[in-house]
Amino acid sequence: EIQLVESGGGFVQFGGSLRLSCAASGFTFNNYAMTWVRQRPGKDVEWVSSIGYIGGSTTYADSVRGRFTISRDNAQNMVYLQMNSLKHEDTAVYYCGKGHSKYYTGPRLGEYDYSGRGTQVTVSS
Repeated sequence: EIQLVESGGGFVQFGGSLRLSCAASGFTFNNYAMTWVRQRPGKDVEWVSSIGYIGGSTTYADSVRGRFTISRDNAQNMVYLQMNSLKHEDTAVYYCGKGHSKYYTGPRLGEYDYSGRGTQVTVSS
């Protein structure tokens, strides 16, 4: 059974930083790409970033490129999202997802599986 547990969210001031973590279990972690997606209040889920199975390939939504950095630790079965220069529009519940393959790091939400409860990020003035 795939398990993904997100953590690290919280309240942060505009312009601040947070680091999200996702602990993965139930599958061979280093065989799959991973992703972060988010759901802002009243909005659909949107793709944020993805990383290939060994971390060499990373992709970002235009809205976060240059501010967010995705990374992974295959020895610890962890994926991270470092978020800097946070804006009010980054307020959302963030979820990590497991890719269906090693290589796909694009924005199609259906190419990933999600099982966690997410972690809330709230950016305040």
